[in-house]
Amino acid sequence: MTILTIEELAGRLPTHQAIAGLDLGTKTIGLSVSDLGRRFATPRDVIRRVKFGVDAQALLDAVTKERVGAFVIGLPVNMDGTEGPRCQATRAFVRNMGEKTDIPFVLWDERLSTVAAERVLIEMDVSRRKRAERIDSAAASFILQGALDRLASLARDGASAD
Repeated sequence: MTILTIEELAGRLPTHQAIAGLDLGTKTIGLSVSDLGRRFATPRDVIRRVKFGVDAQALLDAVTKERVGAFVIGLPVNMDGTEGPRCQATRAFVRNMGEKTDIPFVLWDERLSTVAAERVLIEMDVSRRKRAERIDSAAASFILQGALDRLASLARDGASAD
């Protein structure tokens, strides 16, 4: 397993492979998957956390049928740019996943992704109970959409340099 920057991923990811976005929580893993053209992030069902081995297998089972070529996982950086215990837990999760898969990971600054996801769900008039069920996958979609937008920007910049 490899940890890549988004720029490195842009140069390595084969066409017609999806990217999965992850929002790692203490109780759930929010999951989102891109289309094969890597334009849109679509939320999937959350994965309820049990223990690492079970969580990892559930995640890999979920993405196998989606033709996922990379993971973008939210890195919960503090607002001042420092990294706390949640960042350490995310990095440990990625390290441990390296023993289970060769799919590369991109660590993506996820500041305010959950806040943005909740705002959208409120604007859509989603009930409080349903928001609680959907917030992690919605946050994963915000994380993934940010990465997809960056990949598109890199592709445009590369095309205009030719």
